[in-house]
Amino acid sequence: MSNFTGSYTLDPTHTVIGFVARHAMVTKVRGKFNEWDAKIEIAETPAESNVEVVVKTASVDTGNADRDGHVRADDFFNSEAFPDMVFKATDFNIDENGNGTLTGDLTIRETTKSVTLDVETEGIAEDPFGNTRVGFEASTKIDRTEFGLNFNAPLNTGGVLVSEKVTIEIEGSAIKNA
Repeated sequence: MSNFTGSYTLDPTHTVIGFVARHAMVTKVRGKFNEWDAKIEIAETPAESNVEVVVKTASVDTGNADRDGHVRADDFFNSEAFPDMVFKATDFNIDENGNGTLTGDLTIRETTKSVTLDVETEGIAEDPFGNTRVGFEASTKIDRTEFGLNFNAPLNTGGVLVSEKVTIEIEGSAIKNA
């Protein structure tokens, strides 16, 4: 991990924290969050590293204002009462190339569950401005109902309007702090 040791800031113009849920059992809806803060400290010894991400639930963006309003409402995030979704890393199982798993506590609507992200580092490079950048992808699947996101509607053809399984996808570029 020595190549990656240090403190990093996620580049908001090159990072997406998003999700995918199945809609009406036949198609996928993708969304992202436009506001978040991340603290990333990579130590020489992985167990001493720290990652904490706070996502503003009201910043959800699915490309449809009506749907976004519904997702912010009490049926899902209840952003007014629960403005933050938080991930705090608890276990780093990352190899010297930056690949592996990152386990942590995910809190949504005051419910905390352990989740494991599959992490793949795409590379480390110096950009034209002299910054050290690390590109990575991370993903996990959660059952949204375990976090109190219980809304659903039955379909006449069977099944439900919104899948319980949701994939969380992060594509990021982290800049090493000077």
